[in-house]
Amino acid sequence: MGDERANIAPKLTILPLIALIFYDVSGGPFGVEDSVSTGGGPLLALLGFLVFPFIWSIPEALVTAELATSFPQNGGYVVWISAAFGPFWGFQEGFWKWFSGVMDNALYPVLFLDYLKRSFPVFSHIFARIPALLGITASLTYLNYRGLHIVGFSAVVLAVFSLCPFVVMTILSIPRIRPRKWLVVDYSMVNWRGYFNSMFWNLNYWDKASTLAGEVENPSKTFPKAMFGAVVLVVCSYLVPLLAGTGALETDSSEWSDGYFAEVGALIGGAWLKWWIQAAAAMSNMGLFEAEMSSDAYQLLGMSEMGMIPSVFASRSKYGTPTFSILCSAIGVIFLSWMSFQEILEFLNFLYSIGMLLELAAFIKLRMKKPDLHRPYKVPLQTFGAIMLCLPPAALLVLVMCLASAQTFLISGVIIAVGFLLYPSLSQAKNRGWVKFISDEQGATLPDVEDRLVEPQPREEVLDEAVIRLLSESPSSPNIANQ
Repeated sequence: MGDERANIAPKLTILPLIALIFYDVSGGPFGVEDSVSTGGGPLLALLGFLVFPFIWSIPEALVTAELATSFPQNGGYVVWISAAFGPFWGFQEGFWKWFSGVMDNALYPVLFLDYLKRSFPVFSHIFARIPALLGITASLTYLNYRGLHIVGFSAVVLAVFSLCPFVVMTILSIPRIRPRKWLVVDYSMVNWRGYFNSMFWNLNYWDKASTLAGEVENPSKTFPKAMFGAVVLVVCSYLVPLLAGTGALETDSSEWSDGYFAEVGALIGGAWLKWWIQAAAAMSNMGLFEAEMSSDAYQLLGMSEMGMIPSVFASRSKYGTPTFSILCSAIGVIFLSWMSFQEILEFLNFLYSIGMLLELAAFIKLRMKKPDLHRPYKVPLQTFGAIMLCLPPAALLVLVMCLASAQTFLISGVIIAVGFLLYPSLSQAKNRGWVKFISDEQGATLPDVEDRLVEPQPREEVLDEAVIRLLSESPSSPNIANQ
């Protein structure tokens, strides 16, 4: 019944997919202000958003486009890692990414209220803040429940609304821009740890949209185009407002902190532009929440369909959405919403870096292990070129991890240990029949997941996409893909 609903539910097209990728990665220039203060002035911030996309964003987007079109099913990177290194590491990847995703998502309702309290101080008080946090989380969770196509359409509307005030601000700033202001840098004020963490956080998560690849219309063609469009949109949404604000104003770099773009708007256009930017920032946090929750929920659904976690995570509503997976992610958001942005940023970057190193390794391993895998979109490089493509982002990942604090190493170590223990525990529960798994009917165990991932062959033009399915295995009959 769930599969039928999934087939009936409208698929994502290119524009909503671009908007969802945009919100998975960015959501607009909100939060990039720290790059000016930690970089000791505009120069390093502007250079960062010019150079880092080539070192990090473009390679990650290319890797994601190739693997997401080769394995167009829900679960995304969990499937890639399982195909390359086996289900144990696929499960660990899924656990790290889901945990970090829920923690990241817990920030957005908090940030939403932080922007509102500038104009409505009542939200500074706990008696108003807690009900508001619960109400916002419940409302946005319900939107996810109603359907991914609704989430995608909402993301398009929110993206347009969030970016419009910066277009206006940029136009108004043109007469006041002095290019020499872009060259200011005070190296004695540079906070390299904060700078690299800020750059990395603002330009990562390109792989998140792969977890809902099974919900995309014609993913072999739609995904690469959407990735390209999202890269251009994200880089422009960062660079253009920074060029306008730093080039038009004589402000000290230390003043550039989270939310400062609202003050920039006031100085350039007046109070009306400040209010518009504050409203756009608040709405952007809603888009970020929606995109993150969709990715997290469909990742759990994909893991359940692979037999890694109980079958309840694959149950779908009448709207085709993974009900229990959405509910589980929402509960995690509520329990973690007390954490601050500063506490969580470095921790998220560390866990994300471990997962991304595994994804880059899977990209190379699959090039060597499965050279004949049907790749509707393939990065136009041979194996050596693919390795060279992955070296700069891998070096950046290692750098970010080396800059982490001792507390981050400790907390991340605990999370990794939990994942290592959780896998055999679920395997034991499955083997003893304590919990129902989708693969129970086939008598499979968790280690069988890799064997049930097969290489698809090129299909007719109408179905020109790689379809990776879990197979019904029987000793008396050949494997037949589930339809």
